[in-house]
Amino acid sequence: MPLKFYNTLTKEKEEFVPIDAKEVRMYTCGPTVYYFAHIGNLRSYIFADILRRTIKYSGYKVKQVMNITDIGHLVSDADAGEDKMTKGLLREGKELTLKNMRKMAEFYTEKFNHDLKRLNIEMPDGQYFASDYVAEDIALIQRLEEKGYTYKTRDGIYFDTEKCADYGVLTRLKKNTTKENGIENAKINTRIEVNKEKKNPQDFALWKLDSKLGYESPFGMGFPGWHIECSAMGIKFLGEQFDIHTGGIDHIPIHHTNEIAQSESATGKKPFVRFWMHHEFVDTGGNKMAKSEGNFLRLDTLIEKGISPITYRFWLLMASYHTKMNFSWEALQASEIALKRLYRLYNELGPASAKAMAGKEEIGKVNKEYQQKFKERIEDDLDTPRALSLLWDLMKDENISNTDKKATILDFDRVLGLNFENQAKETREEVEIPNAIQLLVTERENARKNKDFQKSDALRKEINDLGYELKDTENGQKIQKITILERGQV
Repeated sequence: MPLKFYNTLTKEKEEFVPIDAKEVRMYTCGPTVYYFAHIGNLRSYIFADILRRTIKYSGYKVKQVMNITDIGHLVSDADAGEDKMTKGLLREGKELTLKNMRKMAEFYTEKFNHDLKRLNIEMPDGQYFASDYVAEDIALIQRLEEKGYTYKTRDGIYFDTEKCADYGVLTRLKKNTTKENGIENAKINTRIEVNKEKKNPQDFALWKLDSKLGYESPFGMGFPGWHIECSAMGIKFLGEQFDIHTGGIDHIPIHHTNEIAQSESATGKKPFVRFWMHHEFVDTGGNKMAKSEGNFLRLDTLIEKGISPITYRFWLLMASYHTKMNFSWEALQASEIALKRLYRLYNELGPASAKAMAGKEEIGKVNKEYQQKFKERIEDDLDTPRALSLLWDLMKDENISNTDKKATILDFDRVLGLNFENQAKETREEVEIPNAIQLLVTERENARKNKDFQKSDALRKEINDLGYELKDTENGQKIQKITILERGQV
């Protein structure tokens, strides 16, 4: 069965064939690093990770590039409002300088990458700060200028959408219309704050002038527009045409629409990207999770509640990436129970032999029938819910040997990324704790929350003396029985 993905550009599920048979080129819209990522943001990278793993599973090489937006992104996704990076510096009481902006960006990028690691997301082949490629932005704007697509106002250089005949092709919306093909959408011309100097309301900034802070350019000191950064970096690292561009559905009407317009106008090549792929939101109480609304949760918040990051990944995979996910603690806790059950079932298949553990012997053979079914499901627009359903069927199938089951599960996990080998090992090490010990563990946890570290240390020693080792991990306190040998070493 060929790979098939839903293409936002054509509004159809299409067979995926890369431009270059040797390598799939893929661009992932990265974070604006003015604060910590929330779990809604992180859905974007879990989605891109599953996509990348699926393409690799199908036998292709993948080159994935991700931008890190550390300049030029306003709080509004259009051309009005406060700059996000400036907002971050003001929040932290730091002087508004490019040096401080970069330092803050590097700090939050490190935290973001740590979140990716905890979610078992493979790092892209290239991750690049936008501020390192301002020269490329300027060069692209100059190409547009030479072709007559730009004009200047008092606050910047703008793209003239009237010159772009198929502007809005990604949304299938004509200018000043609210409906097309029965789909309700906001008016294109109402999404951007009125600027009387603009020729058209939907025209967007390529360069924003700023005499106090910014970069030197032929247009004056200032910053590149957010949209031009992704076009310039995509073209630099993947070429003037590439295979896939990913992001959230909120990128469709503005950011990605403008990327297409400026890129195709500059290069003269259509399409700029073959497949545009977008995921739905994670909602809290009927509202999109967003930093600006103050209704966001970090991965650390889940960990503090005793829920592992991999559980969040598992919960998202239980639905199509096209499905809006309504966050609730109850749903996440149920997913934690289900995932731990999968790990236990995996463990019950038996330990690998010493030779297998040393890499000198195969654990088993991948069952070809199950593998084919898995490929059919995951290659059909990343149908992870049906892929997980097949995983449960495999676990219960008595006609397959335990060793072959393990090999097949690990084969599936090349795409699912649930980290069976390592996570299942942690589950195997968990033991049934006597009530008296559990009470001490709970008491110590309360002491730590109250910052009574002297009492916390005393309780740890008491627990240790009773024959149990307590470890503080990202997923909460882990306790295990100490063997006689280990006890002698403590």
